[in-house]
Amino acid sequence: MTWPILGVFEIDRELAARTTELATVTTTLLELDRHPGLALVRRYPPTGATARRWVPVEKALGELWEDLGRVRAILGEAQTMRAGRGRVDDRARVRLTELLRGRPHEVARIPIPLAQRGLTGPSETVVTVGIADCLDRMRAAFAVVAPFADEVAAVDERVLGALAPLQQRVEQARGALDAATESLSTLLRRAGTDPLGFGPGEIDAALASLTTLIDTESARHRDHLAVAADLPGAVAALRAQLAALGERQDRADDTATQAQRKVATGELPEGGEPAARLRDDLDTLGDTPDRPTVQHLLALRVRTADAAEKAARREELARGLLDRRAELRGRLTAYRAKASRIGVSEDRDVLAADRIAAGLLTRTPCDLAAVTRAVADYRSIIGEKAGRTA
Repeated sequence: MTWPILGVFEIDRELAARTTELATVTTTLLELDRHPGLALVRRYPPTGATARRWVPVEKALGELWEDLGRVRAILGEAQTMRAGRGRVDDRARVRLTELLRGRPHEVARIPIPLAQRGLTGPSETVVTVGIADCLDRMRAAFAVVAPFADEVAAVDERVLGALAPLQQRVEQARGALDAATESLSTLLRRAGTDPLGFGPGEIDAALASLTTLIDTESARHRDHLAVAADLPGAVAALRAQLAALGERQDRADDTATQAQRKVATGELPEGGEPAARLRDDLDTLGDTPDRPTVQHLLALRVRTADAAEKAARREELARGLLDRRAELRGRLTAYRAKASRIGVSEDRDVLAADRIAAGLLTRTPCDLAAVTRAVADYRSIIGEKAGRTA
């Protein structure tokens, strides 16, 4: 022993100080052990740069707890020796001094190579440490572990904080944003297993790229997202569209029936898939806005729009035929008035042309092409009789 033997007062004071110090160190290490950065590398085996940096950190972390155990053992022995002793003899003071100031704890035995020993020298070197040694080593180890844990946690928190709303958008999309799932999973996996492997600006670039992808997919699947967000509203809106479709198809059929009765024409186009069939299909729709249900409703929307377009086309063509017939009737009436005004209405040729045009118009169904020619002939004859072009 090379240090002076402590007195009882000094022993008690140092024992109290070391006990308080041990409690503080223990609390700090327990807090470190629960650190989110360390929890992450324990939960997900690190890879890449994080794995390489974890090797010395893991070793330092183990040494922290080993040295804590050594300090606790040394202090435990000192506390036991001092407890219950009002008076401490010299022998006890020597041991307590050694425990508190010396290196009483053996940590290793290192064999000495034969060539380096003397004939009667020791065969191994005994390595011992004391409280001060252990605390110095722990401070050095803590300076390795704590920054690593903070850095890992900072990256993880940053990535997770930015990804949380993006991930929520993907999950709420009910499958519409699946194109972003792989990129999202890749970034989450990297943040979980190699948070220290990101280069400068790489996280910002990855987040920006993912955000752009989700925005693009959201725009492309706007209808899917709207239906998933409010399925009951989408169903109600489609029912209203189908009610309007049924009315339009009825009008188209009525107009087509009139046109086919009054005008000689080919087969008019169909009015699209019946609204009643689409309503029956809508009634089979589920209540949960999952991907199949949303896609089913969107498909029904497309079928409804197609049927509405065909019904409008059917009605438009049929109405066009009826309007053309009415137009020719109006022209004939106008030409009759003109013939009467210029005094040729009783002319034999004019009367004959009038009868032909009127006869063709009164036929059911009438031939619009023939009526058009007859009305044109009637107009020409009126012009000839009047001595000018009508």
